[in-house]
Amino acid sequence: MGGVRTALYNYLFAKKMGGDFILRIEDTDSHRFVPGAEEYIIESLRWCGILPDEGLDASGKLAETADARNPHAPYRQSQRRGIYRKYAEQLVEGGYAYYAFDTAEELEKERSTAEASGQTFIYNAATRGSLRNSLTLSSEEVNSLLQERTDWTIRFRMPADELVAMDDIIRGHIDVNTSTLDDKVLWKRADELPTYHLANIVDDHLMEISHVIRGEEWLPSLPLHYLLYAAFGWERPEFAHLPLLLKPVGNGKLSKRDGDKMGFPVFPLQWTAPDGQVSRGYREDGYFPDAFVNLLAMLGWNPGTEQEIFSLQELVEAFSLEKVGKSGAKFNPEKAKWFNKEYLRMRSDEELADAFMPILKEHGISADESYVREVVTLIKERANFVRDFWDIAWYLFKAPEEYVEKDAAKFWKAENVAMAGEALEKTDSAIAMEEYIRSMEWPMGKVMNCIRLALTGSSNGLGIADIMRFIGREEALARFHRAEERLII
Repeated sequence: MGGVRTALYNYLFAKKMGGDFILRIEDTDSHRFVPGAEEYIIESLRWCGILPDEGLDASGKLAETADARNPHAPYRQSQRRGIYRKYAEQLVEGGYAYYAFDTAEELEKERSTAEASGQTFIYNAATRGSLRNSLTLSSEEVNSLLQERTDWTIRFRMPADELVAMDDIIRGHIDVNTSTLDDKVLWKRADELPTYHLANIVDDHLMEISHVIRGEEWLPSLPLHYLLYAAFGWERPEFAHLPLLLKPVGNGKLSKRDGDKMGFPVFPLQWTAPDGQVSRGYREDGYFPDAFVNLLAMLGWNPGTEQEIFSLQELVEAFSLEKVGKSGAKFNPEKAKWFNKEYLRMRSDEELADAFMPILKEHGISADESYVREVVTLIKERANFVRDFWDIAWYLFKAPEEYVEKDAAKFWKAENVAMAGEALEKTDSAIAMEEYIRSMEWPMGKVMNCIRLALTGSSNGLGIADIMRFIGREEALARFHRAEERLII
């Protein structure tokens, strides 16, 4: 959900400003590569109607070859690996970065030593002078290690004790002292791939990105990115860091575990992880895509009015980053259902009937479309999802095969059955039946609940008049006689 909301806000801002929304897959961290994730992202955006202006080819896949629509292809960073090293080397030549030859074991030793003395090891201006890098080794030794070793990296040379003054569209002005920051790895010889920091800066520059809208978790990286733009001498885009999506109960970031525990999805579409674990999706749970987009938009953004229901175009027109809050947005699963209910009400009966037909088919029901449409007209106000239609009114399509025991014990008594049978036999409509029961001075509740039990299998459900209008008197009598045969008095 968080990723889709970030994409949505980027899309809304781009459209509002007359710009382009670009899709780029950032897959330079081979340890975090997940098979199928790229296709999942593209399909999720397509379902939501958040269509990139640039990044996809005519077949809907990530563009790999540059053309008029996709001038900056390829858009998969792993396919752009040849681009990044020269920029990393440029930083080294300018004195803004350096080669680091410390092994993982050596760095772990530094961390352990620091922890033993109650400190935290940071690879920065205070420590790099005692570590194995091109700032401490001779040029001959550096050249030799560059040729012999394949595990070296290029690190950014974070200035010592400088103030980085930054501006964020959402957060406002931010000052950070570089003494609190480490010398981040920018490029790795082992896989010849950049880290997120270098790849994003380079690609955002080459792709002419004007605004970077991303999650709050990237805020700590902003000082480094500011300094990288300055080191390259490039014009810096504007940044906006979105608030976190928070769990419904308690504190902390919304997670899949919260959804599993409380019974709601946190993924836009059903996701099957490489280990086979399946996570529910909003699409598969029956949410309309426009309802999902609308509820996401309201998680962190406030239009400043009482309006809550927005079409995508209305969101574009109303959206502004200045109205995005700084604090985290608590997710409310009941509010999410409310959004879907509102969108269900706005759908035409024809659309809802079309959506209901496959569900009926799953239950072995073949029904006339006009009949289904009439059922939908009657019950749609009671439903949050199209799938609820079956639970609400399945007995309008087939007779009950079972009866709720506690309802049968309460209402299926000899005197009630006798009165109900007589009322059904001697009248031809629900209204006439009620009048007959009153004229006989019988207990209305007991008699009607007895009839309802025979028609629906329980004492709950739609009104008797509505049920009989749909199934007809003959079917109502047939169900009553069937109940007489199956239920023991």
